[in-house]
Amino acid sequence: MLQSLGYKVLHSGTPETVMEMVKKHTGAIDMLITDIIMLNMNGSDPADQLQSIHPDLKCVFMSGYTADIITSRGILDKEVNFIQKPFPRMALAKIVRKVLDENKNWANRKENNVFPF
Repeated sequence: MLQSLGYKVLHSGTPETVMEMVKKHTGAIDMLITDIIMLNMNGSDPADQLQSIHPDLKCVFMSGYTADIITSRGILDKEVNFIQKPFPRMALAKIVRKVLDENKNWANRKENNVFPF
């Protein structure tokens, strides 16, 4: 979906491979899109690790659970960028655009890099 919207995408199938891919990638990474609930891990864990390397990294979290359930259990803060699965292409396009536009430096770049896993 993201590639069809014109974004350059790096893809990792598992959270364990994300850090290795990020270390090998020489360009900027603008956004991480990740499921908030994963086996043996909370999606905010890799987000925190990646933001320590890329401080301007934006994050969008997704889940099949509603945002109310996730925030009520203390898994996510209410202020985070969240999209509920399943979602249509246009919903993803809107949240990605909204989040990226919050970063003023991003708007001036030619290439947009989004990193979903």
